[in-house]
Amino acid sequence: MSATVSDDSLAKTAAAVLMPNYGPRTLAVASGEGARCRDTDGREYLDFLGGIAVNSVGHCHPAVVAAIKAQADKLLHCSNVFLIEPQVRLAERLVAESGLAKAFFCNSGTEATEAAMKLSRRWGIGNRGEGATTILTFEGSFHGRTWGAMSATWSKKVREGFGPLVPGYRFARFNDLLNVDQVWDDGICAVLVETVQGEGGVNAATPEFLAGLRERCTERGALLITDEIQCGMGRTGRSFAYQHSGVEPDLVPFAKAVGGGLPLGGLLAAESCCDVLQAGSHGTTFGGNPVACAAGLAVCDIVFDPQFQKRVGELGCRFWGGLEKLRDRFPAIVDHVRGLGLMIGCVLKVPGADLVGIGRRHGLLFNCTAEKVIRFLPPLIVTEADVDEALELFGRALEDFAAIPRDS
Repeated sequence: MSATVSDDSLAKTAAAVLMPNYGPRTLAVASGEGARCRDTDGREYLDFLGGIAVNSVGHCHPAVVAAIKAQADKLLHCSNVFLIEPQVRLAERLVAESGLAKAFFCNSGTEATEAAMKLSRRWGIGNRGEGATTILTFEGSFHGRTWGAMSATWSKKVREGFGPLVPGYRFARFNDLLNVDQVWDDGICAVLVETVQGEGGVNAATPEFLAGLRERCTERGALLITDEIQCGMGRTGRSFAYQHSGVEPDLVPFAKAVGGGLPLGGLLAAESCCDVLQAGSHGTTFGGNPVACAAGLAVCDIVFDPQFQKRVGELGCRFWGGLEKLRDRFPAIVDHVRGLGLMIGCVLKVPGADLVGIGRRHGLLFNCTAEKVIRFLPPLIVTEADVDEALELFGRALEDFAAIPRDS
């Protein structure tokens, strides 16, 4: 079931001139402010998808917009062969917040993953020899859509039809250290793990699992990469989700929320490996763009505040509790709730694709991943009233969804 088309002529033009890789798109978002956006017909929606974890400080946050405008008046782009002050200041901020040593900037999460894997392989060869080039990743993982990141991704729909894939990847079961030991071999140079799997269905790595991976990487001479592309930048109630466990990773790819809506990603590296990528070994034209980095500094000012993060945790608990009440109301539809902070999955007992369109008709935006998981990624600036309204709208959507005839 699809929602009402907000601009039929735009949808027809899009179908004619854009490749179909995103499927039919029927909602044209024209503007946004805070946790709400409007379509081209002026209808308002409560946005609990947040640009898929990008709009962490909401649509058009005044501080972010002001930072963008101020930087745009001075310098839009500058090659990375020169010093770019907003880039240096943002790296300084992220290093201080993460406890890691140095940063590299790119444009997106998949590029951040690629940088982490390239660094890992060069580190493995340099420290353990030519055979240490395998990267261990996990079932349910999603790390991006470029060739290397796709090869490290478990999802069949992402990988299928694009072979041959890049060699040198092995998969183990998520949150299963016994299986990690069964899969491990001497060629592994790094372990790549999402601290919270997003596309895989909002599955959080347990502290024990992350601690076990850290122990094995240290003992066996491998780097630990915690992918924070979707779950970082305050999303879980900490600056980075790995900080809940107390584990110290070697590499941290990040992206999405850091740019406040502009394309920005990067990689943080520990002292032991931060100088592996020497001059000429890796680079990017637009990564660390001055305008994007200015926006990133404004985002950091907001999401790295301890009181802000405490509130994210409280709102996450409020939303989680409300979803569990909806589970009790709809036991034939809702199985359980999982996640961390304001990264929450409502796991259904039936496929949930139709529920997305129904929710949209009720004025609530979310998506469905891993077939049966409704994923909520609201802006972190939502209020208690926004959370309560989202629960009310989702409850109405579940009522309509439950009324759809299904095969027994």
